[in-house]
Amino acid sequence: MEEVVLEKRARYRALGLSTFAFTVCFAVWTIFSIIGVKIKAELGLSETQFGLLIATPVLTGSISRVILGIWTEQYGGRLVFTIQMLAAAVATFFLAQADSYGTFLAAALGVGLAGGGFIVGTTYVSHWFPMSAQGTALGIFGMGNMGSAVTTFGAPFLVVAMGWERTAQVYAIVLAVTAVVFFVFAKNDPAHEARRRSGTRISIVEQLEPLRRIQVWRFATYYFFVFGAFVALASWLPRYYVGAYGLELTAAGGFTAMYALPGSVFRALGGWMSDRWGARFVMYVTFIVSLVCLFILSYPETQYTVSGIRGPIVFSFGLGLPLFVIVTIVLGFVMSLGKAAVFKHIPVYYPHHVGSVGGLVGMIGGLGGFVLPIAFGALNDLTGVWTSCFMLLFVLVAVSTVWMHVAIRRGEARRYPQLAAETHLSDLPDQPYPAPAAAGATAKAAARSRPALAD
Repeated sequence: MEEVVLEKRARYRALGLSTFAFTVCFAVWTIFSIIGVKIKAELGLSETQFGLLIATPVLTGSISRVILGIWTEQYGGRLVFTIQMLAAAVATFFLAQADSYGTFLAAALGVGLAGGGFIVGTTYVSHWFPMSAQGTALGIFGMGNMGSAVTTFGAPFLVVAMGWERTAQVYAIVLAVTAVVFFVFAKNDPAHEARRRSGTRISIVEQLEPLRRIQVWRFATYYFFVFGAFVALASWLPRYYVGAYGLELTAAGGFTAMYALPGSVFRALGGWMSDRWGARFVMYVTFIVSLVCLFILSYPETQYTVSGIRGPIVFSFGLGLPLFVIVTIVLGFVMSLGKAAVFKHIPVYYPHHVGSVGGLVGMIGGLGGFVLPIAFGALNDLTGVWTSCFMLLFVLVAVSTVWMHVAIRRGEARRYPQLAAETHLSDLPDQPYPAPAAAGATAKAAARSRPALAD
């Protein structure tokens, strides 16, 4: 009994420490969403250059996830998480020394290492919990996404009070302290301890073997939206609010935090729903609601002129600020459910390859956070329409929804081949509903007395 209690304590300690560490990492990872606005003004950057700047940290955080996931399987999450946080802290501290666009991009690559903490923590946490509770546990860990809300809400005030250079250095110090605390108080996960005692090693080839399956890449496509677009919008919305609605940076950061917070906090709910009703159901909810939200957000401010009886009638349509904020909050909420649902799939389908499969899925999702802000900026430059970013996301979700549905139906046909043969569609029943018993004989006699009808 005492051993069970101790095991639960160790399990929840690992989850708590990992979630806190990931929150700090995510706050650092998205710091350019705030300080990038100041840097844009100082350097006179175009929209495309600004999009590249805020997306560059996401590139490093994405590409590093595969190798960090493999290293976590080999060396344990406690050690890898600590080293990864310290490396990102050093890069963030020296960000304040950058003095040109090129040096800012180089520093941003180092800052991006903070984003690699996701797959380290995911692999580490999944080894502590049984399959029946992994969705909830990983959902709670994924709440560390709220670090973006911490940055978008708190960083503007630090920038106003201290300047963006000191803000970056404060973030670096907090991240370094978190790394030390994690290493001191965390323990090696059970899977790593078992491998250490037995002396077994997992080769990189064995870890990468499942990546040949198209299913893994389908999961990655889902994550490209639910996580990649989440990161992209968390970085892009401050600029959107300032440009499209003329808000001050502090107000823009506050409204962006309102989008990012439910996109993080309710990830635990998405994990619980995936454990209870299945990840497939949660993904359908995510995609359908997202399509509705993105359709609304995509509609640009438009003026119409109608030739009326007594002359032209002019009216306009567009989203006011209150409705825009509400719709983005709903979008962030369902994206949080989808993030949990995607990673519920991975330890269920690939329990012995969480590091590599989760690393690839996380990498593709992270690349969404890199590619999409650049695409948003380029679309603004090309079209001059602020809502073009939401038009792009609508197309992305529509493609993902169709691919998911087709894959599910094909999987059902393979599992139940007798259904695949049912290709004839007809609104005629196999057998008509029988006549009442008392009238059965009379009905049969009447049927015999009627002449046959041709088809």
